[in-house]
Amino acid sequence: MNPIPLTRHDALADWSAFLPGLGDYAMRRNHVEPHHRNVSRLSVALCHRILLEDEVVFDTLRNYEFHTVEKWLQEVCWRRYWKGWLEQRPDVWSTWQRRVRELHGTLPEAVLRRAQAVAAGESSVACMDAIARELITTGYLHNHARMWWASFWIHVERLPWELGAEWFFRNLLDADPASNTLSWRWVAGLQTPGKTYLVRESNIAKYAPEFLLRDRAGIERIADGAVTPAVAIEFANTALETLPDYPGAVPDKGRRIGIWLHADDLLPEIGPLANLSPIAVAAFTSKNSGPHYFAPNELRMAALGKLLADGLARAAAHFQCSTELNEDDDPAASICNWAAIHGIEEVVSFAPTVGPVGDLVPQLQQRLNSAGIALTLIRRCSDTHAFKLAVTGFFPFWGKMSRHLNQLTSQSADR
Repeated sequence: MNPIPLTRHDALADWSAFLPGLGDYAMRRNHVEPHHRNVSRLSVALCHRILLEDEVVFDTLRNYEFHTVEKWLQEVCWRRYWKGWLEQRPDVWSTWQRRVRELHGTLPEAVLRRAQAVAAGESSVACMDAIARELITTGYLHNHARMWWASFWIHVERLPWELGAEWFFRNLLDADPASNTLSWRWVAGLQTPGKTYLVRESNIAKYAPEFLLRDRAGIERIADGAVTPAVAIEFANTALETLPDYPGAVPDKGRRIGIWLHADDLLPEIGPLANLSPIAVAAFTSKNSGPHYFAPNELRMAALGKLLADGLARAAAHFQCSTELNEDDDPAASICNWAAIHGIEEVVSFAPTVGPVGDLVPQLQQRLNSAGIALTLIRRCSDTHAFKLAVTGFFPFWGKMSRHLNQLTSQSADR
């Protein structure tokens, strides 16, 4: 099996190889097979923006009729939908973090030990343990397997969904604050109130028969009809808030500019930052800040390092300026020090979405202001458009988004 692409070069190559088979995607996407050839495995590349959703969508529509690839386009757009939904309900993210801290401090030791055993692939249900071990080993899971395992954690093991989401977030190479948190909420019955997702043997037998052929131990626990919904309690405020307003371009104020590159968007050479003339570009990482349960594991940290290094290498080639990757337990302080050393008057970056990078912004803004350095955050216009549509459920979002994509296709064809 080819490794998951962690550079733009590899992501583009994998996308080019996957594109010719999209006509059959809707029929085969749910089947969980060895090597995951039925899905693109581009989620890491899209999550960290070494490949843009826009590129994938436009390539798709240049090669296929919309109705042929609608299911594929929906899957590509789910990530933007989740991000837009969470941007307008940020308390869901902060509440999840608070709940994880509380649960680690208040749950009985027996429950925490059971959670650790299940996460380690020691639940005694063989097919679920195979999924857990694959995640630990590879940092990746097919989406169907993620749903089965999340349902097993919540509705069979009766463990808090927040701790399952924490374990995924630490281990998945494509760990996305919005997609991960909100998908776990959906399985638990919170995202669509009252609608839970229940794992069942027949579904696994249909879409992943190899799991059951290997070992059927413990299968009776997820037999059809054996799993009943666990009741999840809503702790977060899910009321709609105003979407943050970010410009789509950098105003030219004649300042000495430095670009802060972060894991939410690693493609500065395409889009609104491409024509800037920065004197320096830098990225910042931290292994140890915050509680251990929010820190990525070693596999994910290594992948993040490769992704950031690739982004910086491309930035160096495009902008013809110095680049650097700094590790610091206080990234906000490190960014300020970097700006001061280079005489930067304005730090420019893609606006982080709700999540760990976004959590840095208030402190960073305060420190830069104190040093007399401006912070300008830019949002890609296509993101702003998509986020504005994510006010209710996915299918109302998709109704509007699909019309927008068809209009773009028509306009492109007319040129």
